[in-house]
Amino acid sequence: MTTTAPAADSSVLGLAHYAARGVLEHFLARHGLTFQQQITLRAAVTADAPWTPDGLVARVRDDLKADPADVRAALGVLLERRLLVADGAHLRPTEAGRGLIAAVRAESAPVTARIWGGIPAEDLAAAGRVLALVTERADAELAALTA
Repeated sequence: MTTTAPAADSSVLGLAHYAARGVLEHFLARHGLTFQQQITLRAAVTADAPWTPDGLVARVRDDLKADPADVRAALGVLLERRLLVADGAHLRPTEAGRGLIAAVRAESAPVTARIWGGIPAEDLAAAGRVLALVTERADAELAALTA
């Protein structure tokens, strides 16, 4: 049986997001980490320069459209678990934090490769362009709604 691929819309995008997130959360659960904690830790690990707590909260809030109180709670857990540490006015990932991000990436890599494998590069490029535009437009609409 041949099925026609649905046109991309918010529903299709949401289903793809939650399917991929479900896979990631399977690996995060092995380490006692939530999705929001992982996003927060990954932002710190991959940053070019250390974040202030407020800067990191703002970054994750903007990325996830999350309540700042929830992001602060996630940050508190990361500090409590010593995956991040305060260094003066900034936060730095610890070796344990870097190691945790690397471990999750390594554990999930074979599944990620199966999910993304075989998709032509031009399709991935087109999807990337469309998703970037949707993100830009949705961010602008959200800013207007909350102004």
